[in-house]
Amino acid sequence: MSACSTTLDLPVASSSNEHLVPARAAEIVREFGPFDGSPSVAGVTFDGKRVWAATGGTRLIAIEPASGEPTDSLNVACDAGTAFDGRHFYQIAESRIHKIDPTTGQVVSSIPAPGKGADSGLTWAEGSLWVGQYRDRKIHQIDPATGAIRRTIESNRFVTGVTFVDGEMWHGTWEGDESELRRIDPDSGDVLARLAMPEGTGISGLESDGAGLFYCGGGPSGKVRAVRRPS
Repeated sequence: MSACSTTLDLPVASSSNEHLVPARAAEIVREFGPFDGSPSVAGVTFDGKRVWAATGGTRLIAIEPASGEPTDSLNVACDAGTAFDGRHFYQIAESRIHKIDPTTGQVVSSIPAPGKGADSGLTWAEGSLWVGQYRDRKIHQIDPATGAIRRTIESNRFVTGVTFVDGEMWHGTWEGDESELRRIDPDSGDVLARLAMPEGTGISGLESDGAGLFYCGGGPSGKVRAVRRPS
């Protein structure tokens, strides 16, 4: 059975209560970039020490959070979301998700992306990959070995990044000049919290550092922004 056909029999959670949750202003702690030769940021992940940014082309760069300087890079196709499972990177590359050796940049395996090229955010949590669908306004939980969809959460906003931290599920949105970080219930899809970015500041890729910060890709600005996670 194909990954797409499995969605027919799976539960779908849908968020519809964002108007009940007032938005707070996002607190941007720091900005990194833009970086030479990297005009955009299309995905972000964190390996426990460094932030990694997918530059929308063929270069995944590592950024030292303390200095904001790039310290390493891998030559891999990276035009959307990025994830790290503790051992390997997962990288959206058009209609595929590649599993990548972080020391060599070699693709060790590959699975189909659920959006067939219309995918955005990517994160690793609970033994699964979670893949954002930008214009479809969905988040899919998928099997990292096969790409089969395990469940789907629906949003009523474009999804541009996904992350988990301490059991909390957050995703980025970006429509026009408005962008937000949203905490949602992973079972019901209900919106639980909203952090509004400054007007004109987009989010393309999202990852938590596992503690007090979110790292947000800044699209064509070429920047990565650290946003304080609400306590």
